[in-house]
Amino acid sequence: MLNKYQVLLKLHLSIIFFFIWMQPSYAVFVAPAKAPLPIIKLLFPTATKISSKQGEVPVRTVYHNHNILAYVFETNDIESIPAYSGKPVNVLVAISPKGKYIAAKVLEYHEPILLVGIPAIKLSEFTQQYVGLSIKDNLSIGESKNKDNVVIDGLSGATVTVMVMNESITRAAIKVAISLGLIDKSKSAGQSLASIKKDLFKNEDWQSLVHDGSIQQLYLNRKEVDTAFVGTLAEDDNKTEYSEEEIFSDIYFTLLDVPTIGRNLLGDDSYQRLVGSLKEGEHLLGVFGNGYSFKGSAYVRGGIFDRIQLHQRGKNISFRDVDQERIMDLYVKGAPKFSEMSAFKIKKSYEFNPGDDWQLSLLIRRQTGPIESVLTRFQADYKVLPQYLNIVPYVKEDEILSLTEQVWENNTVEVTLLLGLIFILFLVLFLQDILVRYPRFFNPFRHVFLIFTVVCIGWMWRGQLSIVNVFTFLQSLMTHFSWDLFLLDPVIFILWCAAAVTGLLWGRGVYCGWLCPFGALQELVNVFGRHIKLPQVEFPFAVHERLWAIKYLILLVLFGLSLDSLAVAEQFAEIEPFKTTFLLKFNRQWPFVVWAAFLILLNLVHRKAFCRYLCPLGAALSVSTNIKLFDWLKRRPECGTPCKTCAKECEIQAIEPSGAINTRECHYCLDCQVTYFDDTKCPPLKKRAYKKQHNKPQVIPTTTVV
Repeated sequence: MLNKYQVLLKLHLSIIFFFIWMQPSYAVFVAPAKAPLPIIKLLFPTATKISSKQGEVPVRTVYHNHNILAYVFETNDIESIPAYSGKPVNVLVAISPKGKYIAAKVLEYHEPILLVGIPAIKLSEFTQQYVGLSIKDNLSIGESKNKDNVVIDGLSGATVTVMVMNESITRAAIKVAISLGLIDKSKSAGQSLASIKKDLFKNEDWQSLVHDGSIQQLYLNRKEVDTAFVGTLAEDDNKTEYSEEEIFSDIYFTLLDVPTIGRNLLGDDSYQRLVGSLKEGEHLLGVFGNGYSFKGSAYVRGGIFDRIQLHQRGKNISFRDVDQERIMDLYVKGAPKFSEMSAFKIKKSYEFNPGDDWQLSLLIRRQTGPIESVLTRFQADYKVLPQYLNIVPYVKEDEILSLTEQVWENNTVEVTLLLGLIFILFLVLFLQDILVRYPRFFNPFRHVFLIFTVVCIGWMWRGQLSIVNVFTFLQSLMTHFSWDLFLLDPVIFILWCAAAVTGLLWGRGVYCGWLCPFGALQELVNVFGRHIKLPQVEFPFAVHERLWAIKYLILLVLFGLSLDSLAVAEQFAEIEPFKTTFLLKFNRQWPFVVWAAFLILLNLVHRKAFCRYLCPLGAALSVSTNIKLFDWLKRRPECGTPCKTCAKECEIQAIEPSGAINTRECHYCLDCQVTYFDDTKCPPLKKRAYKKQHNKPQVIPTTTVV
C-alpha cells in the first residue's frame, strides 16, 4: 500500500506530465510578436522594394518601381503609450502619400483581456475601420455629437485598450506626416504657441467666471441621451419613467493653472500645492460634476478614466489614476455643490497648447450583453481667454518624453513604495542578529512584509519575476543590448536589481524568501494550514534532496528551448503559475487555473513545494550562491552532531543532517537564527546556561562582630 510520501510524489509527477501533455493546446493562448515585413508584403503584393526604417521618425517606404505606394511605420517606434498591462500595443500602420490610412495591423500586445477574452478576429475588425480615413480626421471611439469627429466603433470588453490604441495610431501618424511633409508642421501644432500668464490675477465669483467663458459647461438631460441611442441595440435600455428634461449629467470644466481661475476656485493654499507641482509644459484640468459620474466605477489602480477625454487638433488625451487628484472644496463665492470634483494633470508629452481651442468629451456606455455595449460621446468646447495668455509664434515642437520616461513618470508611486520596501529589507538584513532575538516582533513583522509582497508587488503592481525575463536578458546580451527594453517596466527592473544585489551579497534566498510574490503567497497559505493544525507532509531528506534536481532539469530544458525560440520557451515556461496568479488574476482557461490553484493549495500541508522542486527561476538565481560575499547565517560546532533542532524546524528542509545550511536551497527566512539565539530552544545554549548556573561559585556570607 502506498504511504503518504509516495502519494504526494506521484501527485507531483502526475501534474507535471498532465501539464506537458496539455502544452500544445496552450499555444493558442499566447500572442507572440509578428514580423512586420511579411505583413507588408501581403498588403502590397505588387511592391518592388521595401526600404528599411529611415529618418528621425522611423518609417519604411514601399515602392512599385519608382512610384511610392505607401509609408509604413510601427507605433512603438514613435508613440508608445502604455495600456492596462503597463505595456504598449504595437500596431503596424500604412498610410498613402495623400495621407490616407491604408492598413493597421496589430503586431504585438500583452493585454490580458485580448489574450484570453476576445478573439483575434474582433481585434482585426477594429483595426480595419481605419482603412480609407484621413490622418487629418479627428478620430474618436464610440458615438460623438461633434459633427467634426469621425467615429470608430469600440471593442466591447476592451474599451480602454482600444482608446489607447487609437491615441497611439493617430499621434504617430501625425508625426510621420509632419516628418514627410504631408502635413504643415505649424498647422499641426496649432496656429500659435501660448503660455499662461502666471502673474495675472483678479478676484471673481462663480457666476462671473461662467459668464465670461473661463468655466464651461457640458449639460445633458435624459432626452438628449436617449435620443443618441436611437437606432442602436441600447435604444430601449432605460424602461423607467422620467421627465424628458430630467438632468442626466451636469459637468463644469476649466484650466486650473490660470491664476484667476485656479486661485478663486481652490484657494491660495490648494492652488499652490496643485499648480506648484506642475512641470514646465504641464497644465491642470479641473472637472466638477453632478449626475452621471465622469469617473465611473470601473477604473482600477494603474488604469485609465474611460468616461472623459480631452481633444485638441486630432490628439486624444486620456487620464490615468496617477494624473488625478480629488478636490475637496471650492472657495469661490456662489459655487454650486458638486458630487464629484477632480483635478487632472495634462502631461508635457501630450503637447497641449493652451492657445488653441480644445474640447472635453463625456463617453456614455450602455450594456447590451455580458460584455457587449454601445457607446456614445458628447462634447463641449473650451477656449482660454486671450487676456490670460502670452501668445508667441510657433517655432518648434516641445520636447517629447521618451517611452521610458513616460512609463517611469506614470509609476512614480509604485517606484517610491517599492524602493522604500527594499530599503526596509536591507535594514532587516543588516540588523538581523538583533531582530531575531525578539521573535514576538520579528515573526509578525515578516508575515506583514509577505502580505505586502503578495498584495502590492504581486497583484497590484504585477511585479512577479519570471524565468522568461532571464532568457530575454541573455538573448539581449547576445544580440543588441539596450537598457530601454528593461526600463519599460519599472517594478520588474527594480526587483531584478534587488535580486541581483542581494544574490551577490547573501545568495538567492533573499529574493525567494522575501520579495517573490508567489513564494510569499505559498508561505502564507502554509502558515494558515499550520494555524488550523492541518497535518504536514514532508519527504525523508534522502528523497527531498533528490527532488531538488527537478527544477534544475526544467531550467536546462527551458534554456535549450530559448536558444531556438524565445516564444516557444515562453509557452513551456507556463509551468510557472505566475502569469495566471498575478497578471491575469485567475481569469484564464481552466488548465492554467487548476495548475496554479493546485500549487497554492498544496501549501496547506506541504510548504513551498513549487519553490523547492519545480521553480526554474529559483534554480537560475541559485547560481549566484557560488559568488555571494557574505555568510551571516550562524552555526555552532554542535549543529548536526548531536543537535538537529534547526534541521527539524526548517520548514523547507534547507538544513542538511550534518547541520550545514544548503545556501542554494535556503530562503533566508531567518527561522534558524531565531532558534540560534533562543536559550529556551537551542540545546547547546540551554546546556551552557545549565553549566553556568551549576558551576557558579557559592558565596558564603560573613558576619562582622562589632
